Amino acid sequence: MPPNAPKSLDAKLARLVQDPNCGDFILADAKDADMAFGLAAPGQDPDMQGTTRYRSLDQYRQLIRENVRTGLVDIMLMSVSTSCLLTIEEGLFHNSPITPAVRANDATDVWAVSENAYIQRPSRPFRTAAIDHAMAGRLDPAPDDRRRGADLGLYSVTFNNDLERDIASLEAYAAFREEAERKGFRHFLEVFAPNACGDACPNDLGCYINDCVVRTLAGVPGPARPLFLKVPYLGPGPTEALAGFDRSLIVGILGGSSGTTFDAFHQLVEARRHGARVALYGRMINHSEHQPTFIQHLRWLADGDLTDPAEAVRSYHAALEQLGVTPYRPLGDDLQPSSRSLAYQRGPTRRPAAAPDADEAPDFAAMTNEEKVAWNRARWNRVFP
Repeated sequence: MPPNAPKSLDAKLARLVQDPNCGDFILADAKDADMAFGLAAPGQDPDMQGTTRYRSLDQYRQLIRENVRTGLVDIMLMSVSTSCLLTIEEGLFHNSPITPAVRANDATDVWAVSENAYIQRPSRPFRTAAIDHAMAGRLDPAPDDRRRGADLGLYSVTFNNDLERDIASLEAYAAFREEAERKGFRHFLEVFAPNACGDACPNDLGCYINDCVVRTLAGVPGPARPLFLKVPYLGPGPTEALAGFDRSLIVGILGGSSGTTFDAFHQLVEARRHGARVALYGRMINHSEHQPTFIQHLRWLADGDLTDPAEAVRSYHAALEQLGVTPYRPLGDDLQPSSRSLAYQRGPTRRPAAAPDADEAPDFAAMTNEEKVAWNRARWNRVFP
């Protein structure tokens, strides 16, 4: 690759806007967990299975370097501190087709530190990261210095069907957009499911999230709009509805919590089939046995080179065997969908009031307010285990 190599993200976005069915798919490795989890962010040290020992931050960053060198993803999402080291100081992305990106805000619903109560309370806007730091590594840089770092960020919003909280989140997002546009900083928008909606939980989460996305962006013109969306995959219906509404809104999904390898591969195939054109995987990649091999299989599925999730799982296990890497689960177990995968296939289900399952899509109309609160808390604890 020549210096300042063209980025695969830019080429794919241009083609997808012209033709959403062109066959392109954008894949991101989300290594921004230190903005949420604290010491547990890098994931468990694979050499210390069965213990509570985690990788160090240096090990986490080395994984980023290794995954970037494969060239298999289109975006590497990091914290600003990690990006400043790898993007600005080391020049890791200078000759790479991969686009560096940073988490541009960290609202309170991603404060998943140990023994916390933050994620059980309605999300409040907050932003540690400064755009100048992301782009140049220091405040008030010269315009040319802003080309040294990342010019792309993830901005997340959580709506809780709470007027005052949601207005505050929208005002913070508007302020971010204005600053970003002035400084030439691009972004993509993540919209989480409600994290603490109490007695105002929507009956149809997919419809609620879609409507919030459309309403939020209706007053935002082209230069200030997100490049693409990142939303939970809640099944074929919501994904198709959002993808079909406005071709300028490229729909992406978030990976969510770890499950079996089949979960990850099946989710990608299903989302792609129903209109998603971007997928961002964090814990699913980070908790895999061999990250480059796992990403290679995600890439094959994203590009349509593999179409059967079960076949991909078998191929992944065969590759692990060739590498001499012991899988975390036997092949038979890893081919099984867990409850997180089955939830969106089943659709709304009724459940005993005393035992809400955070991975199922409940019939909110049949639940009391207390049951809704319990379901949302359990779901968020599953998303941030």
